[in-house]
Amino acid sequence: MWIALAQCEKELGLPITSEQIAEMKGHVTDIDYGLAASFEAQTRHDVMAHILAFGEACPLAKPIIHLGATSAYVGDNTDLIQMKEAGIILLRRMTQLMAALRNFALLHKDRATLGFTHFQPAQLTTVGKRPVYGSWTFPWILRLGTLYR
Repeated sequence: MWIALAQCEKELGLPITSEQIAEMKGHVTDIDYGLAASFEAQTRHDVMAHILAFGEACPLAKPIIHLGATSAYVGDNTDLIQMKEAGIILLRRMTQLMAALRNFALLHKDRATLGFTHFQPAQLTTVGKRPVYGSWTFPWILRLGTLYR
């Protein structure tokens, strides 16, 4: 996020160099969690600890890391990224669930069973039809559509 912030600020005319941005890009995965933990013990601030640790890895970019941002910039955007990635995982798993229910329905499409409503016997149906038309699949289809948005 600090790289994207610096790139946008550079585009807006702030005195940020391409070298500073390149340095941050070159060290984006060099996270020294031990150093960040020691900075957090000193500062008692998780975001500031990571700013300082990233600054140690990127001395040229240190003055512009987190420039003009707040801790909420980091925390809120991190939450959004995690929610998006979780949604992608859910989408994949729900798609797998739908495929499994489809396979189950096809396997048991001719197996007769007694349907129930409000825990009372109702009319005949098939085992295969229950996951398709019953309460198993339809709510998942609705949620799947929500995740695609």
